[in-house]
Amino acid sequence: MGIHAEKQYGKYVLRTCHTVGEFRQVLQLQKDVWNFVDIELVPIRLFVVGEKIGGHVIGAWDGNELAGFAYGIPGYRNGYSYLHSHMLAVRPAHRNTGLGRAMKLFQRDICLEMGLELMEWTFDPLEIKNAFLNIEKLGAITRRYSVNQYGITSSPLQGGLPSDRLTAEWWLKSKRVQTLLETGYTAKTFVTEAIEVPAEIAAWKANEGTRARAAELQSKNRDLFQKHFTAGLSVVGYERDEHGNGRFLLGKWDESWNY
Repeated sequence: MGIHAEKQYGKYVLRTCHTVGEFRQVLQLQKDVWNFVDIELVPIRLFVVGEKIGGHVIGAWDGNELAGFAYGIPGYRNGYSYLHSHMLAVRPAHRNTGLGRAMKLFQRDICLEMGLELMEWTFDPLEIKNAFLNIEKLGAITRRYSVNQYGITSSPLQGGLPSDRLTAEWWLKSKRVQTLLETGYTAKTFVTEAIEVPAEIAAWKANEGTRARAAELQSKNRDLFQKHFTAGLSVVGYERDEHGNGRFLLGKWDESWNY
């Protein structure tokens, strides 16, 4: 029962998880990466159910160590069945290896095998590195903004700020994504607006003395995203400069490019 798949990425073995013992390791990795209080953790029971109803839990193994995981569950919206990739985590010692992207591409393989053409997930608009991965390295677009989606969480990574999220839409067979995977580049779209995220944002969130500055930026950018999305724009690109500053690029998105 469930989806059984395996793939090699460098020294890592990526494979779907199916046992309670494996799910216990995934649960512990959640705690290690996000430092949530227990009540905010996705429990083992939901991993068990998820993989039995068309979802999956992917483990990335370095020998016997669980270096990362991804958890996806089935969804349905606007006439489309899709995979909602709810969680992805990589241990600090295994970051900057491309492992996060490799797990997403493995999820893509599984989705295509199932006949799914869309994967979605949410991400923090203030996390520069993650935004760059999602938009420039995977080819996702975004045009939906959720305010304080999970409430104020216990994770210190959130810095006590509202858990605002953008929704990434990854159209798995689109020209945009296929061009990126084949050439390393996305087709450029005419950009009309930009939203800036300074490199200092992580430090601002981590320091109680500068947290108000982070909250002010979050509020300002929230208003901009909502304004531009209401006007029909989408995030179609992302830039990082030599100082680590991030920049969302917005333009008109033609629905026909998803297919």
